[in-house]
Amino acid sequence: MSFESVKAHLRKWNREMDIMVFDTSSATVDLAAEAIGVIPARIAKTLSFRGEEDKAILVVAAGDAKIDNKKFRQAFQMKARMLSADEVVEQTGHMIGGVCPFGLANDLEIYLDVSMKRFETLFPACGSTNSAIELTCDEIYEFSSAKEWVDVCKGWEDTDFEGKKEYSQIRH
Repeated sequence: MSFESVKAHLRKWNREMDIMVFDTSSATVDLAAEAIGVIPARIAKTLSFRGEEDKAILVVAAGDAKIDNKKFRQAFQMKARMLSADEVVEQTGHMIGGVCPFGLANDLEIYLDVSMKRFETLFPACGSTNSAIELTCDEIYEFSSAKEWVDVCKGWEDTDFEGKKEYSQIRH
């Protein structure tokens, strides 16, 4: 059902046929990068955290980025507490390994981390453990109805990959 909900969601932009389905698992950043043939940093991973009033918040970040607890606390005025696997399914409608900001079971707040802005395109999952789609940052923002761009990750600033944009030219 989760894959189908993402497909239906992406149909609004006529992009459902662009979803890639793999014969192998793409449930982790490394597996997805291998299945697609890109560096792990270009995988857009969706992380789910406990928000206020029992609603999750989702943060989509580059595959090589790690949550920085201090930055997270500053941005959201709360400690970064990830959801359990059962809570992820309950809140998003997607199983771990297929979580994405599209076709969600609930209306959740979605934030995009600036770590993704280095790349022209990234590859978020599509609701299953063997699917993904290539999207620009602007498309991810629009298709997910993201609330805003945030800077809550670490571990990616010093990396230099092909396809990297000049960070100073990227708007927030």
